[in-house]
Amino acid sequence: MTERSTPASPPVAEIRPITRSHHGDDFVDDYEWLRDKEDPATLGYLEAENAYTDAVAAHLEPLRQQIFDEIKARTLETDLSVPVRRGAWWYYSRTVEGQQYSIQCRCPIRDVDDWNPPILAAGTDVDGEQVLLDSNVEAEGHEFFSLGAFSVSDDGNLLAWSVDTQGDERYTIRIKDLRTGELLPDEIRATSGGATWSAGATHLFYTTVDAAWRPYRVWRHVIGAAAEDVLVLEEPDERYFIGVGRTQSDRYLVIGLSSKVTSEARVLAADDPEGEFQVVLPRRDGVEYSIEHAVIGGKDVFLVLHNEGALNFELISVPVDDPSTRTVLSAGSDTTRLEDVDVFAGQVVVSYRREALSRIGIMPIGADGLGPLKEIEFGEELFTSGVGANAEWDQPLIRVGVGSFITPASIYDYDVATGELILRKQAPVLGGYDPSDYEQHRTWAIADDGTRVPVSVVCRVGTPRDGSAPGLIYGYGSYEASMDPGMSIARLSLLDRGFVFAIAHVRGGGELGRRWYDDGKMLHKRNTFTDFIASARHLVTEGWMQAS
Repeated sequence: MTERSTPASPPVAEIRPITRSHHGDDFVDDYEWLRDKEDPATLGYLEAENAYTDAVAAHLEPLRQQIFDEIKARTLETDLSVPVRRGAWWYYSRTVEGQQYSIQCRCPIRDVDDWNPPILAAGTDVDGEQVLLDSNVEAEGHEFFSLGAFSVSDDGNLLAWSVDTQGDERYTIRIKDLRTGELLPDEIRATSGGATWSAGATHLFYTTVDAAWRPYRVWRHVIGAAAEDVLVLEEPDERYFIGVGRTQSDRYLVIGLSSKVTSEARVLAADDPEGEFQVVLPRRDGVEYSIEHAVIGGKDVFLVLHNEGALNFELISVPVDDPSTRTVLSAGSDTTRLEDVDVFAGQVVVSYRREALSRIGIMPIGADGLGPLKEIEFGEELFTSGVGANAEWDQPLIRVGVGSFITPASIYDYDVATGELILRKQAPVLGGYDPSDYEQHRTWAIADDGTRVPVSVVCRVGTPRDGSAPGLIYGYGSYEASMDPGMSIARLSLLDRGFVFAIAHVRGGGELGRRWYDDGKMLHKRNTFTDFIASARHLVTEGWMQAS
């Protein structure tokens, strides 16, 4: 056992009273001066705090090093992603041991009728591989580097990407000709990071921000032109953020405007980049919606996911030429929260939540409309699923991802015709990891007001259920963010030492739908904290972990 020395007393911040007035009341803040990051006294105090922390935690250094070594030994640093098909190429990224950033690559499709991605081995040469962007090279000479946009034109000839080398989240967009490797003279500074191509790769759309770092303007840039970029749209309302992208069909450019509770979409044919964007559905306070383009029964429609009169959202279709006409495709539900829609030539893929789990369903597009939704089954009590990278509009396979507390993140292709899930890759965990050594469960705590609160639990098989195991409980409960069960290599070191790890899915999150979020914010915020306390008590009562 490491001998612990008694550290020096913790540093005491200097008291410099500052009086501020708010709504007629005076407030005295003794520590306001610490906001001045350049004040030598502030820096001195922070250095003293760091020194005190080092002294208090010095006895833990051997354990810290041991855990670090365990995590590193389980992590495969040289790896590559599952290739994604687009146009004439398979696109993927590489990571190399000892390098900090990924390398974006592609290789040619050898058989246009074969939708199975090529089997590529990490650390080996790939036939016909083309390196599109090596962020390690881009980062050389910079103390900071962040890659923003990475967007290849429809024909595969041009790459637009953006980088931030200052850490101020102002990105510079550059363009490369992938046929020659030549950098084009186009350089767009101080953007918010994204870059969207028009059809034909003649124009590029991007956004810029105001002083509060709110994306509020959309611009149009003509490739290779010396003329100034054109302001397409400015949103003056400070509640709204603005963004630009393309539908999955690539037929339409979409400008999305959204506040916390209201949204609006404007569209323009992608092959008419200098035209006028048209509003799909005018913004109405409290109504949120998003759109995707589909072709159903030979007609162009927008699929609209909205919450007007549907707390957990519903899916409707509206004709492109007459958005006032609505057809309900999937009605709202008290038990199912519709979250997202991906649209392809032959099917609509719906992402939703039920019973605090993220799920994926497929609706085939037939000659007369949409067929019934079929949910993809993953065969675990707890799991986290999501739609993956699907670049082609007309494809027989749908890329999805799934994982759990005990199953490493896995990439599958779902065969729409047969219902088969084809495993393409599972995140490697080195060191002989065996998922059967661990177990995961869902339990339900009872909150103070009688509400059932879901709690996800994972531990090593054989961990005692007599209340003697140490435990760690995590919870969030804000912004409708869901804390889904997922594997963590770092967490294995905790579980292997006998800990039980649990996530309390408290109100304020999105696990049980929009009402679950509403019941944990504003005047109901107290529920977030009492749910967490109730979850902790439940885990102790059920013998999962110690009380202290």
